[in-house]
Amino acid sequence: MLFLSLFALCFSFLPSSGFCGSASFPSSSSSVYSATGTIEDHGYVDLGLSVKWATCNVGASSPEGYGSYYAWGETETKDTYTSNNSVTYNSDNYNHGIGGNASLDAAQANWGGTWRLPTRAEFKELIDECAWEWTMLNGKSGYKVTSRKNGRSIFLPTAGNRLGSSLHNAGSFGFYWSSTPYTSFTDNAYVLYFGSSNHSASGNGFRYYGHSVRPVSE
Repeated sequence: MLFLSLFALCFSFLPSSGFCGSASFPSSSSSVYSATGTIEDHGYVDLGLSVKWATCNVGASSPEGYGSYYAWGETETKDTYTSNNSVTYNSDNYNHGIGGNASLDAAQANWGGTWRLPTRAEFKELIDECAWEWTMLNGKSGYKVTSRKNGRSIFLPTAGNRLGSSLHNAGSFGFYWSSTPYTSFTDNAYVLYFGSSNHSASGNGFRYYGHSVRPVSE
């Protein structure tokens, strides 16, 4: 109940990068993060899961960088994020997965290669198969996400999101688009949501919000 209330509260108020290589975590963290390979000059970490996870957000040049913000099903940033200028909001034409579709998937459109948006199931795998530690990296709050399979980690910053022309919740919450629409309500799509006390892949948000994108690849 607490999570649902917090999630609802957050949403009621809301509204091409260089190679990301490696970064050291704070002394409270037990390991050092480093890319295990690159695709199209963008680093990834093999966490031993079904997909490889990018080391940074689209539009960021470091793991803790916030990067760019995209409405769901759109591949370019905007000055304002509203329901009126959304391509996919409240439309039955987009009730299908958009992963890998260069005209709808911001990861594929901006990074190319085999990069794409994660599915909701891949976000759930990230939660189920990894340990999540709230921490700071170079002054930015977020989660160090460590694989229980091989001990490798990625960092997800609390980049907030954009509504209208403003950035909201940066430093407090993270919202990351999946490629999976919420088909019961064509206004929405699934997101990875987190704050300091919880994280979930079961939430969904309005498609016209500007959220972060963390690419994956097979």
